[in-house]
Amino acid sequence: MSNITPKPSTKRPSRPHFDHRDRLILALYAQLRAERETREALEWAIENDAMSPEVLQAMVTDPVPVITSEDVAALERLLARDGSNGKISH
Repeated sequence: MSNITPKPSTKRPSRPHFDHRDRLILALYAQLRAERETREALEWAIENDAMSPEVLQAMVTDPVPVITSEDVAALERLLARDGSNGKISH
């Protein structure tokens, strides 16, 4: 009797498929998380007198965008499509 060994799979493990709404939710979650971390860092800096008021002001007025222009464009297309149907689907 001969032993038959199976060929190793050449397929990559499948990654979850994210549609535009999923990507938007993930982007909004990431933005919320970043804002919370920034707020915690600012609270620590203020409590410990670690930074000048100018640096703190610069940090507050210069947020890092998490949502890309591609995400915004996809959301606008989605809203336009759903708006033209007279309803927003969930």
